[in-house]
Amino acid sequence: MKFSKRLANLGTEDAFSILNVAKKFEQEELTPQGKSLVYMQIGEPAFDTPENIKQAGIKAIQENKTHYTPTSGLMEVRQAVADYSTKGTGTQYEAADVTIHSGAKPGVFYTLNAIIDEGDEVIIFDPTWPIHFSPVKYFGGKPVFIELKEEADFQPNLEEVKNAITDKTVLMIVNSPSNPTGGIFTKETLEALAKIAIEHDLWVISDEIYDKIVHEGTHLSITSIPGMAERTVLVNGASKTFAMTGWRMGWTVTKNKEMRAQIEQIQSNDTSSSPTMNQLAVMEAVSGPQDAIEEMRKEYLRKRDILVELVNQIPGFSAKSPKGAFYLFANVKPLCEKFQMNCSELQKKIMREANVLLLPGTGFGPHGEGFVRFSYVGTEETLREGCKRIKEWAEKIMA
Repeated sequence: MKFSKRLANLGTEDAFSILNVAKKFEQEELTPQGKSLVYMQIGEPAFDTPENIKQAGIKAIQENKTHYTPTSGLMEVRQAVADYSTKGTGTQYEAADVTIHSGAKPGVFYTLNAIIDEGDEVIIFDPTWPIHFSPVKYFGGKPVFIELKEEADFQPNLEEVKNAITDKTVLMIVNSPSNPTGGIFTKETLEALAKIAIEHDLWVISDEIYDKIVHEGTHLSITSIPGMAERTVLVNGASKTFAMTGWRMGWTVTKNKEMRAQIEQIQSNDTSSSPTMNQLAVMEAVSGPQDAIEEMRKEYLRKRDILVELVNQIPGFSAKSPKGAFYLFANVKPLCEKFQMNCSELQKKIMREANVLLLPGTGFGPHGEGFVRFSYVGTEETLREGCKRIKEWAEKIMA
């Protein structure tokens, strides 16, 4: 029976696909030996959802707020997200500018669906989250990858961006703070990208899911630059900031009325709307006490410093200190060269021989080759044990 040819263009997210492989390896090969893997790959906060948010969801269920809502979400929830977004970006947003989704991924997917036609080109700053480029291919577009170089502090070369623009370019995707590099685009970089977008009449998706997890400096949204709020779809959500990954709640915000209408129409054909009780939990998250956010951020900062020190003690590994998010993008090119293998093969070797699970850089785009991604969301014990295993393994093979 027939399947769509489009499926061949649809990728996946390594954090989940590799996890499935790892679980099978652990169960079949390690468990019988009394061993286990150390998981250092996935970007899921180890914190529990704050109690006030959980209680808001429970209260909604108890009050039977379990029915359909309008496609864009409850108006009071949209207003709360608008206020939260205004405070976070400096751009004045209203409830009508907000659409609530079942996660941040739909916000990216719907926006790409609304923009891309066959052959359209999209500027992708690479390495980046795979959902920034996988759906581009699915919709018939072409990702144009601009390398974020480690030696440039993961800032794009602006001349390369300008030279990459063609008459087929329709969109650029900005992710700051970044997954996987932890890099933050400077004010100068964002202003230059905004100028390019305006000059060439491009849409922009600004993925700001890590906007509250900043270790150095302050977060700046490209939407705060004059002329950008009308051409930018801001994507954000509750998963990372509020430790609500399983609630699957996100939102898009834009001052462009036509774009909002297209996103709403696509969502109405997909999920209809997001869960009512979860929306009310989000309203509490963005408008209630914010103390837990700062406590989590401080803990991530503490673990970042521990992990940076430990990773830089491992032979064949080196890493710069990330400025935001909760990922460490480690350079492993010496090991790749030693074994004559790519970073994906090296990641598998580390899993099998050191029994630690990381993610290969190529899962985040072609310029991720030679890197692996650590996540520092786990316990300090996990960070230390994982690095200890890798260091002992590396010392043997590099001797």
